[in-house]
Amino acid sequence: MSAIPHRRLNLAIVLAALAAIGPFSIDAYLPAFPEIGAALAANPLQIQQTLSIYLVTFGLMTLWHGALSDSFGRRRVILVSIAVYALSALGCAFSTSIEMLWAMRALQGLAAGAGMVVSRAIVRDLYEGADAQRLIAQIAIMFAIAPAVAPVIGGWILHLAGWRAIFFFLVLASLLLLFVCWRQLPESLPLEKRQTFAILPLLENYKSIMSNPAFLALSIGLGLFFGGGFVYVMSAPAFIRELLGLGATDFHWLFVPAMIGMMSGSWIAGRVSGRWSDRRTLCAAFAIMGAAACLNLLVSGFLPPWRIPAVLPLIGYNLGIAMAVPTITLRGLDMFPQNRGTAASCQAFVQTIINSAIAAFAAPLLWGSRLNLSLGMAVLGGLGVLSIYWQILRKNSA
Repeated sequence: MSAIPHRRLNLAIVLAALAAIGPFSIDAYLPAFPEIGAALAANPLQIQQTLSIYLVTFGLMTLWHGALSDSFGRRRVILVSIAVYALSALGCAFSTSIEMLWAMRALQGLAAGAGMVVSRAIVRDLYEGADAQRLIAQIAIMFAIAPAVAPVIGGWILHLAGWRAIFFFLVLASLLLLFVCWRQLPESLPLEKRQTFAILPLLENYKSIMSNPAFLALSIGLGLFFGGGFVYVMSAPAFIRELLGLGATDFHWLFVPAMIGMMSGSWIAGRVSGRWSDRRTLCAAFAIMGAAACLNLLVSGFLPPWRIPAVLPLIGYNLGIAMAVPTITLRGLDMFPQNRGTAASCQAFVQTIINSAIAAFAAPLLWGSRLNLSLGMAVLGGLGVLSIYWQILRKNSA
């Protein structure tokens, strides 16, 4: 292996770990919802709000992570954010009321998005074209592991040491990541390319980016794709423990199939990068997603809650998403080459707002039955396809 691919792989591992902070913070404590509610005298809706509050602050701060990194450098923003995240996780572990947990989760959301946003900008700083697509695919392969292992780890920690130990684990993991980034993460944005941090020009940049119809179509489409799978993540306690009748240590039945799909799709995306056109890649991805959504509707509507059939369609749906992500992400960032950090923030903001709406409104309405969840996936995925078709596929076929 040559030196450049070796360095790229090391960078992919670090960036994947940074991007995984966000989903890990969501999934790790899902198995502990009943126990947290009992300990803090909170009802299920109040516990669900710890997710909604986290996602709202996560989304709001994603608008600033990229802009701050455009001004002060990628590395500095990453290091400060991880340190704040570790402190907030410690606060969650010591929470004595639901209100205190809400506050600590809000702070956690403010810090957790930096890795996802700034990692995209770092990739585009260092690589172009097929190389950038391959690196994003490599990151996505490793990133896919986090949502699968987080609830499994959380379930076993809950079983062995209680719910507070889950947050202590997040403290230790974030401190380890902080040390690795301090030693290994390069600064990819040189001083001469940094932007002056000024509120009015920054707001103008946001206005320019967020008012671009093509950029919005790509960002909304990507958010809706992930939303189709995210509705299952937000409904995981009900899906696993009530609809499938499994226990607190059985969350792998939902998250491992999703991981397999994401890793497989990311591997395929890396293999076809530079060989297939964007149109061909996206058409293949959408066909796989559509077939998986249709299979999910059939299984949910006509079969009993058997484990394997209930989760098998998630593999195909997530495989299709992972195939499409590099193309859509880079298309959006390349629209604003002088403000990639800000553009990455806007991408993450749109995706997080969609996820927040799903967590607050859609998931509680859908988690009562498997058929409702499968309908949610199909509708969200279909709307995402329409958004991307309007911007890329229709344009390329014109």
